[in-house]
Amino acid sequence: MEQIQDPLNSSRFFRNTISLIESVAENVQLDPATLSTLKRPRRIISVSIPVRMDDGRLLIFEGHRVQHNQVLGPFKGGLRYHPTVHVGEVAALATLMTLKNSLLGLPLGGAKGGVCVDPNLMSFGEKERLTRRFTREIAPFIGHDKDIPAPDVGTDSQTMAWMLDTYSLDTGYSQTGVVTGKPVAIGGSKGRDSATGLGVVYNIIKALEKKKKEIDGATIAIQGFGKVGMHAAIEAYKLGGKVVAVSDVSGGIFNGDGIDIDELVKYNNANKTIEGFSGAKPISNEELLSLEVEVLAPCALEGVINKQNVEDIRAKIIVEGANGPVTNAANDRLHEKGTMIVPDVLANGGGVIVSYFEWVQDIVWLFWEENEVREKLKRIIFNCFDTVYTHAEEHNCDLRTAALSVSLLRLQTALELRGQTR
Repeated sequence: MEQIQDPLNSSRFFRNTISLIESVAENVQLDPATLSTLKRPRRIISVSIPVRMDDGRLLIFEGHRVQHNQVLGPFKGGLRYHPTVHVGEVAALATLMTLKNSLLGLPLGGAKGGVCVDPNLMSFGEKERLTRRFTREIAPFIGHDKDIPAPDVGTDSQTMAWMLDTYSLDTGYSQTGVVTGKPVAIGGSKGRDSATGLGVVYNIIKALEKKKKEIDGATIAIQGFGKVGMHAAIEAYKLGGKVVAVSDVSGGIFNGDGIDIDELVKYNNANKTIEGFSGAKPISNEELLSLEVEVLAPCALEGVINKQNVEDIRAKIIVEGANGPVTNAANDRLHEKGTMIVPDVLANGGGVIVSYFEWVQDIVWLFWEENEVREKLKRIIFNCFDTVYTHAEEHNCDLRTAALSVSLLRLQTALELRGQTR
């Protein structure tokens, strides 16, 4: 009989995610039943999505929603539109969301969704039809008390507005809590757009504090000037941080005296690139990563700091605004060199924290001003950072190992209390 290949274990991303969990589980002597439970998602929903294109063709797209674990609360995680989406990638991301929500102390489980499509090649109407059909296909499995999707790569607040509308029309009444990351006008939260970048900055503040320094005057390099990097630069600049370098897909720019971020944002909005900005000189992305700065915040791509360039890294602190920008091998080497790395599971948690705030506001129909959102976000990030840092000191490990240890031990406690590992 022909053996059926496991679509999860055929994904290197998923295998690496499970290997990471296994290594940390061994360090904290995690209960084998807990480990077994967390190594596989609870549910995988794969659907075919027929979409009538503008030229009359009917194309079928493949979509997935992976619900990993809900021991702490309803499933929560983003929805991405990207041509490389596959079920193994989505399952790995869902697993990481379980760990992230646990670490941040949120009453939420982990999920992720994706459609294998290039949204840049679709018209506005085609994306709307795709989103509405996908929503209908997964509707029995989502809801404010079941699973709450949010924007991710290739999706945005408009995508969430379409999902909300489709789900509400099919159920007969408005259910704003079914998704987060919506426009403020239809139940979104103030402060959501800047949340991930702001969370990066709050982590920078805490990391500098442990080095007996302040953000005011600290030299900072930020790789990436998109949704995360741009807002991180804006918030750091507001607090007096000296942002000496940033980059986007066109390359980087550098000014040793600090870049005027307000002017750069205006230039970027007008030109859709930072290339050619007169207030700084051009540098490569590789040069940006090797700058001698107090803080390096890679907020763009995964794996940009690896065994090939790890010896060139001179930053004293690295705050992972992107997912996985520092490889495991590079992480170990940098830890040996005394570099503090604030891991992505903590560093870029601002987005899901404010998504949680939005969900809460939608459920109770009571909305907060932006300053309240920011203060609540800061409190959670600061408390979580201190918990992770204390664990790292007590167990003589790096912050990534500490963060995952805290997360796994919380999940183990919840599983035991609910009787799911007996």
